[in-house]
Amino acid sequence: MAGIVGEVARAIWDALVQEVMPVPTTEDWQSIATDFLHRWNFPNCLGSIDGKHVVVRGTYSVVLLSYRKAQYCFRVVDVGSYGRTSDGGVLANSTFGQALRDGTLGLPQDALLPGAEHLGPQPHVFVADEAFPLRRDLMRPFPGHNLSGRHRVFNYRLSRQG
Repeated sequence: MAGIVGEVARAIWDALVQEVMPVPTTEDWQSIATDFLHRWNFPNCLGSIDGKHVVVRGTYSVVLLSYRKAQYCFRVVDVGSYGRTSDGGVLANSTFGQALRDGTLGLPQDALLPGAEHLGPQPHVFVADEAFPLRRDLMRPFPGHNLSGRHRVFNYRLSRQG
């Protein structure tokens, strides 16, 4: 059973990827960041990433990892990691995650944040929940409950993306 799910997912992906989900260009990434700024007031954001464990049969499950744009449209998906793998592990093992780590996604150059130009150029980022690692190109919420006002506002804005 497990093998057929992977085979079918791979066949669908191979047949439709270039038509439905082509790899974004640097111009596409910049357009996505502009959409996030205007729609969600979140500058330099390229999308949100999350994983979903899906039970296939009994205790067997697969993880669906997805990245979506400002209008809730999926742009990248990874299907078929084992259910015991964490969301961060799925990202690290995915083609998308490897390209993100290797710097080969064609992301836009660092840019100034509106109203915070004094900080200098800042990286473009993906937002995620606490299941993912904190990285230069991956933001997650501040942990804990006893947060300062600024950290609570940041977490609120970040959580609106997911």
